[in-house]
Amino acid sequence: MDAIALHRQSIVIDAHCDTLLSVVSGRRSLLERSDEGHIDLPRLQEAGVTAQIFALFVPDPYASYAATQYALRTLDHLYTAIGESDGRLTLARTASDIEDAHQAGRVAAIVGMEGAEPLDGSIELLHVFHRLGLRLLGLTWNRRNAAADGLDFVRTGGGLTPFGVKLVEEAGKIGVVVDVAHLAPRGVQDVLEISARPVVASHANARALCDPPRNLTDEQLQAIARSGGVVGATFVPAFIAEDPEQATLERLLDHIDHMVQVMGPDHVALGSDFDGFSAPPPRGLSSVVDLPKITAGLITRGYPPEDVQKIIGGNWLRVFRQVWPKT
Repeated sequence: MDAIALHRQSIVIDAHCDTLLSVVSGRRSLLERSDEGHIDLPRLQEAGVTAQIFALFVPDPYASYAATQYALRTLDHLYTAIGESDGRLTLARTASDIEDAHQAGRVAAIVGMEGAEPLDGSIELLHVFHRLGLRLLGLTWNRRNAAADGLDFVRTGGGLTPFGVKLVEEAGKIGVVVDVAHLAPRGVQDVLEISARPVVASHANARALCDPPRNLTDEQLQAIARSGGVVGATFVPAFIAEDPEQATLERLLDHIDHMVQVMGPDHVALGSDFDGFSAPPPRGLSSVVDLPKITAGLITRGYPPEDVQKIIGGNWLRVFRQVWPKT
């Protein structure tokens, strides 16, 4: 089957970008095409992206004293862009919203959170952000927070706090997907033991092929698959190749191949982390407009069309249907 035709007819979902950091700082607009960064609405449309998860990430020093305010300001910028997009960008609160966007040729924006600092140790604030559209919650970045330890604190044991346990349980009840990207290994294990819902890693690769601790071991990949979850292959050069200058589209496809072999094709997807790294992107993946090359690469490697469609978006949609509210 023609790869471009397959890509255009498929639901395409990227589970992580940090583009809103540039938007909230005023460096560029989400609605205008830019030569800077990796993602904006015109390039998402050109790439045939159906849905993009935009992370609410709070950088230092705001994380220690104004995290909730910063996250709400970031969310306001996203809402403003949606309102000024002439219908090209829409907010997805349900899986049906993503399917509707695909039919209408729109891009669905999904609200994610990278690090629970904006929740300020409060389950009530989880409810508030959920009402504002939060649908994917990464418990940590690399730091320690009220919920858990990120990878920078692996020597402390790295597990979930009592608040983190409550957060995982409540997220499952109200329909927020829990994301273990950046969690220390003990925290990943805790989430997998506690969660009654599929567990995901929005942006990570295979540690068997590239060894930074942000990548996942085969055992972790298999445990996520057993939960019914998904891992989004990430485009961060240092997580693709030990020498980031050697990161290429083909090496990213090697990671996808390995994860499919370990987890099965129902549990591997895309989580670019575009606009979340400063290094030159992998050769062949200069920005989001190159996503169709992944579809073409999978076809070239012999994946059947139905598995390609799962990897480029269908697997995320399945998890969202299982976890998110229906209305």
